[in-house]
Amino acid sequence: MTTPIKAPSNQTPAKNSPSILSQTLSEWKTLAILGVPIMVAQLAQMANGVVDTMMAGHASARDLAAVGIGTGIWGPVLLFFIGVLSALQPLISGHRGADSHARIMPVTWQGLYIAIVGSVMMAAILTHVRPIFVALGLDAETTDIAQGYLDALAWGIPAVLLLNSLRGLTDGMGHTRIIMAFSLVSTVINIPFNYLFIFGFSIGDWQVPAMGGVGCGWATAVSNWIAVIALLVYLNRSKDYKDFHLIGDWVKPDWAEIKHILQLGLPIGLAMFVEVSMFCAIALFLSPLGPTVIAGHQIVLNAISLFFMIPLSLGMALTLRVSYLLGAGEHFKARLLARSAIFLGLGIAAINAPIFFFGRKFIAGLYTSDNQVQAIAIQLFALGAIFQIADVTQVTMINVLRGYKDTKIPMFIMLFSFWCVCLPLGFVLTFKDWLSAPMGAAGFWTALIIGLSCAAFLLTYRVFRFRPQ
Repeated sequence: MTTPIKAPSNQTPAKNSPSILSQTLSEWKTLAILGVPIMVAQLAQMANGVVDTMMAGHASARDLAAVGIGTGIWGPVLLFFIGVLSALQPLISGHRGADSHARIMPVTWQGLYIAIVGSVMMAAILTHVRPIFVALGLDAETTDIAQGYLDALAWGIPAVLLLNSLRGLTDGMGHTRIIMAFSLVSTVINIPFNYLFIFGFSIGDWQVPAMGGVGCGWATAVSNWIAVIALLVYLNRSKDYKDFHLIGDWVKPDWAEIKHILQLGLPIGLAMFVEVSMFCAIALFLSPLGPTVIAGHQIVLNAISLFFMIPLSLGMALTLRVSYLLGAGEHFKARLLARSAIFLGLGIAAINAPIFFFGRKFIAGLYTSDNQVQAIAIQLFALGAIFQIADVTQVTMINVLRGYKDTKIPMFIMLFSFWCVCLPLGFVLTFKDWLSAPMGAAGFWTALIIGLSCAAFLLTYRVFRFRPQ
């Protein structure tokens, strides 16, 4: 962790420098240029899961359930490893800002080594989760489909993690459109392969049987490999990367550099895992309330997750820009951007919140025609609108701190807010009469507002008090 120190006196703007307002607006414009491609890439990656779920549903209800259960397993694990690798972006962006280009490829290669080891670990996890399904009481057929889906996905794990490690290079160089393009390629390819593997196909005497939900895993694996191979070809031939050649600039493992990446990345990965696992835990806690409540909760969570891509993309752009400015020695600009980012976050919340509040009936109707499920979703959307303020603020501030390369304390803040505030308070408000009459699913969403408000306050306080070296 970087030790907070008093900012040096020479970091104040010169008399003839542009006004603070003009500097702020200029930085916001740069964020938009970086952030929009990131948002498209995130939506494209999210679309893969949506496509898998939708097409599995056309095979059978059992296939749909199995793919959903499998996604619930592999999603949090994948986000953990992606979080670890995301440390590459601020490191490389900082080297670019400092004009230390000779350090970029060594860092990239250490990220690739971490990705390789992570692939082995993740594949081992995904291929050995059958005991979990048995413990959950799943029937044998659903268990077979879910495990088969994860077994197939495991073959594509190296491609996913290699893609995300190379994203550290491209995003760190400020070229966020590259991953956007190849994420779109992966999504487009995934659709026809899903159809072929789910329902089967034949070419002459060669036949591929219908695999149902298992086919979704194979389609995702194939599309990921095509995307990463295409990215490698692009990087090898692109003029922008002629000075950053993977083969020509190969370096052996550097344990000190790997340790440095892990020191930054593990807290990020754990913070992501903590957040996702909390929502999985909430779904489990709500299961006694019946399928209607669960369905209403999932509708709201799905819609909010989609809109969350906007502040998440802003946050990822902030990480890149803040780390770049620090690397360039522009400490005043970095602090100016970090502190002004809260207004950007609140601006996004001011747009999202009314959409969920005033459009809650319309949005619920898009997901289901069941009146009971709609009623639950409408109630929760009202809370989800309030939830936006805290959620957008916390994701904005934590990504600023990642740009500062400050990851350990934010991880503990998220752990405290999610697992020490949200879950216990949510359980009490949902099922007990200790503080009020049992609130049902609304209890957990009320707790989310309180817990994330706590996280938003603590993270914002740290941003305004933190002084990077």
